[in-house]
Amino acid sequence: MTAMTRTAEERQREIVLAARRAGSVDVTALAAELGVAKETVRRDLRVLEDHGLLRRTHGGAYPVESAGFETTLAFRATSHVPEKRRIAAAAAELLGDAETVFVDEGYTPQLIAEALPRDRPLTVVTASLPVAGALAGTDSMSVLLLGGRVRSGTLATVDHWTTKMLAGFVVDLAFIGANGISREHGLTTPDPAVSEVKAQAIRAARRTVFAGVHSKFGAVSFCRFAEVGTLETIVTSTLLPAAEAHRYSLLGPQVIRV
Repeated sequence: MTAMTRTAEERQREIVLAARRAGSVDVTALAAELGVAKETVRRDLRVLEDHGLLRRTHGGAYPVESAGFETTLAFRATSHVPEKRRIAAAAAELLGDAETVFVDEGYTPQLIAEALPRDRPLTVVTASLPVAGALAGTDSMSVLLLGGRVRSGTLATVDHWTTKMLAGFVVDLAFIGANGISREHGLTTPDPAVSEVKAQAIRAARRTVFAGVHSKFGAVSFCRFAEVGTLETIVTSTLLPAAEAHRYSLLGPQVIRV
């Protein structure tokens, strides 16, 4: 019995490592690779989902970002890219008459920054080096890069320098990302330092827009920085079912699916 349990645990650990390495795993491929039945793999995935390590999908699973695991910006730039581009374009259209905006770290916010109009004056505040770099050469934009410690995986600044500088601003609109969003636990991210920056950005903003791919929904990470009700708008894709989008809208925000 002990050997069986240990074997299951070792197998499950392999599955988690494979998911984190590749970004997702497939039931059929795992069954062949591990030399077990598909039903055994499905059972393993259920266990791993119960432990908050993976989220199951039709035919497979993907890793949940946690205090001990977070994908890099480089990886995010390769996953769900067409979906992220659609979401970013729709989010940028919510600019309205905003003159000052906060753009969060992450690949989807970076795409939002690139989709912002260039034909009008705009002040952009960001902790993201890639966002600042993408916009700094635009004549119509004034870019304020928040100082602080640069995190290697996301190339964004964090810690007290960042939040103190941000606390001195009032911005018209904040474009916020998250590692997970759930109706019960709100918006979450793995790192407490990142969480502080996001929370401060939301406090500084008159309006807040969350933009994220469908796989973020229902996922829960380590640090909560906002409730769903603090958002004015959620922008995601039609891969999030309409019924689920409606449940989020009941908490306050408008939900746009593109």
